[in-house]
Amino acid sequence: MNSDGQLELWQQLHSTPQIFEAIAAAEGTELQRQAQLRNDYPAELVRLALELSQLREQVRQKFSRADQLWMTRQSLEQSSSEEIAVYKAERLKDVIRDDEPVLDFCTGLGADAIALAAHGKVISYDLDPVVLQLAQWNAEAYGVADRIDFRQEDVNNVDVTGRVLHVDPDQRDEAGRRQRRLELIQPNLETMQQFAARCRAGVIKLSPASNFGGKFPDCEMELVSWRGECKQALIWCGELAEPEQWRATVLPAGASMAGDPLSAYPDFDEVGEYVYDPDPAVVRAGMINHLAEESGASRLDEAEEYLTSGERIDSPFMAAFQVHDVLGRNEKELRRWIRSNDIGSVEIKCRHLKIDVEKTRKSLPLQGAGTATVIFARIGGKSKVIVCKRVSEQS
Repeated sequence: MNSDGQLELWQQLHSTPQIFEAIAAAEGTELQRQAQLRNDYPAELVRLALELSQLREQVRQKFSRADQLWMTRQSLEQSSSEEIAVYKAERLKDVIRDDEPVLDFCTGLGADAIALAAHGKVISYDLDPVVLQLAQWNAEAYGVADRIDFRQEDVNNVDVTGRVLHVDPDQRDEAGRRQRRLELIQPNLETMQQFAARCRAGVIKLSPASNFGGKFPDCEMELVSWRGECKQALIWCGELAEPEQWRATVLPAGASMAGDPLSAYPDFDEVGEYVYDPDPAVVRAGMINHLAEESGASRLDEAEEYLTSGERIDSPFMAAFQVHDVLGRNEKELRRWIRSNDIGSVEIKCRHLKIDVEKTRKSLPLQGAGTATVIFARIGGKSKVIVCKRVSEQS
């Protein structure tokens, strides 16, 4: 189906809200529900409505108005969560001048444009007419549609000189495959570098797994995690940048740390009473040494991100575990410990040692009532097993 046909189908669905009530009332298997719905609605409309209903269900934790959102699977996969979008907009608002619209490149689901519209006018660009229509409906659901001008235009042709900018490039190639190399996405690396150099202030949203390191020398790099998963790499440009600074931000806690990754010098020590697993944003930003230095924890090894301390340290940047024992890298020794401590379930963690997690789990005699966390890590250059328990799980 071409884009015009897709747009017409979406518009038909938008004007048929009763189909969602029918979906909620339908019973039986997926095929049975589809058959019931097709008695009253065209097959293509039923398929689209069911897919949208499933997507809305998936994003209940991501968006406060999930039941009112319009999205494709691709626009959802690339979208910012509501909390991350609001976080970026809060930082951008500090440089927005009166009545100056922010340029939002690559609209997608519209989450970032909607968050920006809370602080003023936005011009949001995308080439896909379906994407623009869905984003328009989403803006209406959030009550900010009158502040966003949606435009079907190639962002490569937009002059960003002196403007405030948010860029969310399409990180898939022409075949729809996700790409980590910025040279293969649109807008491409060279164009984004030009955006960064010419805008007055802005942010470019990238995948944390992409090859952004060293590509934007006059910008600030920020890694953002949301609910324990590193979600975005943000390249802050112009007035919003602190060049050569890296930042790690943890949401929804709203905690952030920044600095030069090469300027911190942590202590190293053996395993103490507590060990810590740093947030993935801290790890990806290369801020482990900063975290150790600022928190007072010590590193276990140059090749590991795990930290340790004698006294418990509470920090939004790392999860705490109380140590029960430190074992050698010996599976028999671990199995004996599991049996003698009545353990029935384990969480297995490993960053750099080659461990088949599921194979290891199946080899353990998990027949007790207790729980434990098993961390495979290098300590002072030697492979060890740390048996511990999450602090949050303790009474």
